[in-house]
Amino acid sequence: MKKAIQKADILLEALPYIKKFQHKVMVIKCGGRQLMNKHIIDNILQDIVFMNCVGLNPVLIHGGGPSINQTLQDLGKKIEFHQGFRVTDKHTLTVVVKELNKLNQLMVKKIRQLGAKAEGLSGQKGKAIKAKKLHFDKNIGFVGEVAAINTQGIKNLLKRGVVPVLTPLGIGRDNQIYNINADMAAAEIAAQLGAWKLVLLTDVQGIMYSQRDKNSLISTLKIAEIKALIKKGIIHGGMLPKVASCVKALKNGVKKTHIIDGGTPRSLLLEIFTNEGIGTQIVS
Repeated sequence: MKKAIQKADILLEALPYIKKFQHKVMVIKCGGRQLMNKHIIDNILQDIVFMNCVGLNPVLIHGGGPSINQTLQDLGKKIEFHQGFRVTDKHTLTVVVKELNKLNQLMVKKIRQLGAKAEGLSGQKGKAIKAKKLHFDKNIGFVGEVAAINTQGIKNLLKRGVVPVLTPLGIGRDNQIYNINADMAAAEIAAQLGAWKLVLLTDVQGIMYSQRDKNSLISTLKIAEIKALIKKGIIHGGMLPKVASCVKALKNGVKKTHIIDGGTPRSLLLEIFTNEGIGTQIVS
């Protein structure tokens, strides 16, 4: 009986959040490392289906780095990055497209099996993301940035209770496919959909003063504090594009952004439906 009462208390704690976020768009970005772990991705998709069932509008965008790397290695192809972006020649692009579409189909299938409607989208399918070439100090191939989002197509799916599942592939005016950083794509999608939240799932707790100290998590971070943390080296490496994506989303109207550990069971539900939350929330 005691456990049953505790479960009821948890539901009551979630109720005001369910009411507050009814029909609100929640953009969730899932990294490739989460996709490689069946238990973790099943947990994440269960959370997304729960959100959909209680009236929220989750939009999922995913990467696929580890599976792309594995396929390239198997083919004997060199893996190269420049300033955090994958160098994407024609052959690499073919692998990227194939792996991302395969993962997309898998997640759409799993969401449907869990009892919700889902549809896969990309620059190719549904022309969800329009892209343009991203220019650097050197040519890194078919790497792009978001030029526009087909928001109407995504909104039409949400109105029908469908979970849109997007790959970060964009299509240019010349019908060329471009590989886009998934964090950047998620930020643009969140901004153009007027999302309430952008949640980036990663494989660390969040932003921490020290990776060695589990108690050094920064639970709330303001935009004005970010520059100093970058200067001190607290925000560095792979966390830099995530933080930049959060800042971009906030400056374009998204209410709150979150960086959380996708490996924590029920991570999305804990962040959205409880008083304490987990991970780091970045706010204006």
